[in-house]
Amino acid sequence: MAEKQALHAFIKEELIERIKSKDYKVGDQFPTELEICDEFNVSRTTVRIALSQLVQEGYLIRQRGRGSFVAEPKAHQTLSPTNEHFGQQLKAQGKKGEIIAKSIEVIAAKGSIQERFGLNEADPIQKIKRTRMVNNEITQYEIAYIPWQIAPGIKKEQVENSLYQTLTKDYNIDIHKTTEILEITLADKDISHYLDCEVGHPCFFIETIAEDKTGRVIEFSRSYFRGDKTSFKVERLY
Repeated sequence: MAEKQALHAFIKEELIERIKSKDYKVGDQFPTELEICDEFNVSRTTVRIALSQLVQEGYLIRQRGRGSFVAEPKAHQTLSPTNEHFGQQLKAQGKKGEIIAKSIEVIAAKGSIQERFGLNEADPIQKIKRTRMVNNEITQYEIAYIPWQIAPGIKKEQVENSLYQTLTKDYNIDIHKTTEILEITLADKDISHYLDCEVGHPCFFIETIAEDKTGRVIEFSRSYFRGDKTSFKVERLY
């Protein structure tokens, strides 16, 4: 812990452990910078760095003039195979989910989107923009593409529920396989607008390709998740 960077990292991990073990509960006011300085016998600069990272990573919420408070636990989503859609996963966590359709438009197939679906140039594709909310806070922004010939005329009320369940129930299409790529990205102006966060805010980015049993690509999507409000769970069986 001789280096300042290692010291503030140590303090941050210690404080995270106290939050996770519920020494500090959701909504509790967090110790002040001065109190933490006294406990760990470190400079205010070191503590300020640790607390700033806890805010950025979603463990604390700052309220001007009042101090820092322990934030609600992040909503976690299971990436392993599961029969539970996201709403059911949230319910199991004691959280309420909501999907809001931002726009549905028909665009002409071209470029990489055309290639992913194996369509002819200018074939119609439905472009769907949605946001997801957890306990009335925006956590996810999604752009999904579905060819018109696969599920023509998708409506607002359909995309404000599970899209895969809609495809099964209303269009008799079952998703057999999804391939997901997870990366870290920073919110640009457009993403920050939909996620209600600052430009440059750290986000998870997931690109998903969904196929039916024949290997036909049914849906392609790009999703952005606020890093301070979302975590992911992966289970492996051996």
